[in-house]
Amino acid sequence: MKVLFVSSEVDPLAKTGGLADVASSLPKALKKLGVDVRIIMPYYNRFVEGKGFEFEKTNIRFSVNLDGIPREGEYFKTELVQGLPVYLLRNDDFFDRENLYGTPEGDYSDNHLRFAFLDYGVFEFIKHSGFIPDVIHINDWQTGLIPLLRLKKYYGINSKILLTIHNLAYQGLFPREILSEIGLNMDVFHVEGVEFYGKVNFLKAGIVYSDAINTVSPTYAKEIQTEE
Repeated sequence: MKVLFVSSEVDPLAKTGGLADVASSLPKALKKLGVDVRIIMPYYNRFVEGKGFEFEKTNIRFSVNLDGIPREGEYFKTELVQGLPVYLLRNDDFFDRENLYGTPEGDYSDNHLRFAFLDYGVFEFIKHSGFIPDVIHINDWQTGLIPLLRLKKYYGINSKILLTIHNLAYQGLFPREILSEIGLNMDVFHVEGVEFYGKVNFLKAGIVYSDAINTVSPTYAKEIQTEE
């Protein structure tokens, strides 16, 4: 089995919370079971450098239009452990920042562009690398657009998509106007799509359009289905 594991953070390369721990430990466990697993994450310059990892430039480059501007991306490769490759998507405008998601004053105003870029980049990686995963394992709101992009932009890629919810409190909520900025039409803005109380909800996109959904524990799975 081939698995492409996508996360906005991976320990020890970049970490803010428990997501990074799972994004490190689970691929290692899958590898021990004989799964061909590869990891994709952003290249956060100020976090990933200086930690003893060597980064090899790949020949995987692409451009995607976001907010009317061609955004250039290229992948760098390292290994989490021997035989477990991590591909880091580099775009210094998006990812060379002081923090992963924002400042003490609030989230970065272009987070919708930053993580839409990551999500487009997953399919560009598949197209250019020749690695066709059986499963794309996505995690939390930052990767929530991936199943929607499979439906609307990359329908030739038939990998199944599993969404793991680590923290339902963070959903990636943005004004409806951002849809055109990330290359999507208003036909997905409805209650059975990405619309959530008048806003675009990245995590909801993942929930609605993924093939399967799980959480980090059975207890949390029950907890997030309650009204509270």
